Amino acid sequence: MPASIEALINGIYRSESRRVLATLIRLLKDFDLAEEAMHDAFAAALQQWPQEGVPHNPRAWLVSTGRFKAIDQIRRRAKFHVSLEDVAEQLEEEIQEQEEDATSHLEDDQLRLIFTCCHPSLAPEAQMALTLREICGLTTEAIARAFLTSPSTLAQRIVRAKNKIRTASIPYEIPARNELPERLDAVLHVIYLVFNEGYSASSGAVLIRQELTQEAIRLGRLLADLLPEPEVLGLLALMLIQDSRRHARSDNNGDLIRLEDQDRRQWDHAQIAEGSALIHRALSAGQVDIYCLQAAIAALHATAPSFAETDWAEICGFYELLLLRTPSPIIQLNRAVAIAMRDGPAAGLTLLEQLITQQQLTDYYLLHAARADLFAQLGELECATAAYTMALELTEQEPERRFLQKQITRLRH
Repeated sequence: MPASIEALINGIYRSESRRVLATLIRLLKDFDLAEEAMHDAFAAALQQWPQEGVPHNPRAWLVSTGRFKAIDQIRRRAKFHVSLEDVAEQLEEEIQEQEEDATSHLEDDQLRLIFTCCHPSLAPEAQMALTLREICGLTTEAIARAFLTSPSTLAQRIVRAKNKIRTASIPYEIPARNELPERLDAVLHVIYLVFNEGYSASSGAVLIRQELTQEAIRLGRLLADLLPEPEVLGLLALMLIQDSRRHARSDNNGDLIRLEDQDRRQWDHAQIAEGSALIHRALSAGQVDIYCLQAAIAALHATAPSFAETDWAEICGFYELLLLRTPSPIIQLNRAVAIAMRDGPAAGLTLLEQLITQQQLTDYYLLHAARADLFAQLGELECATAAYTMALELTEQEPERRFLQKQITRLRH
């Protein structure tokens, strides 16, 4: 097989596999069968495309091939379960009826799937786990780490959620408009989690998983068109502004570049302007939610002429509002860092040490990295080295690990 074709298929897998899976889940109404069909379709592409050429619409080809592979799989099983023959015939009839319009629903299938995974009949922790597995493609082990639970417990949670969807006949559809508001919070939170995993990968060799950030933004746009409520606009604004810095956040070697050291000329200023306009539109509605507040903070960072000229007092004010709306140790951490920039490292460090005393975020590497940075600014190099070492032990992302190791080496020498 030509290396270029194999590389192309691998690239399509990274960028399109979750969309292909979402469409197959809608068509087959079975998570596990759809996942098996998707992998069979990509295996077929590896065999056929080098001889037949790459199809004009690879995603549609993969969906169509996956459906036929699923029918073949069901027919093989029908030898042992006669009732499955009817299922196979029904699927084949649907394929013949829909073949001419095969791509009509592809674009919103992931949004459809998110609403399915976030159905109110599922427990909140199951909603998150299922969506991160099916929409993001995260491994069970990675999701288990995020939930601070064991992979076996997390796997059982996902299996129960899939069974619930099947037995309760939960539809694969975007809810009617009058049902959207009550379903919105969970969906927004899931899109936010998808974006965060792409913006700063929880593990692995790269800092940014752009296929996830772009997918989250695409879903955010779809949702904003469907329901342009302030919180939806706020989340879309937040993602656009954060993503605007993607080209400046790492160097050619993939090493992390901190905000204060980034070349602001590399930021996507058109994207910043679009996000800022969305914030103004959301705030003009008179409702200020957590996504709008976070987007406003991101906009202050993005529009500051330089790191030194950032309006830290205004940022601290927004964090105060966030804490009132949603008390959270993560927000306390971010507020402490902002206060350190406004009032000096000692003031911020006092707040971070309070989190340690309260046993908050003790396993979160960014807390220890922030402590290390403030210790270093105060000249307490041993404490800084110890805190950086703790942060290094707690992260599995390679660019973060290299950055932390460099800080430790610099302090020791």
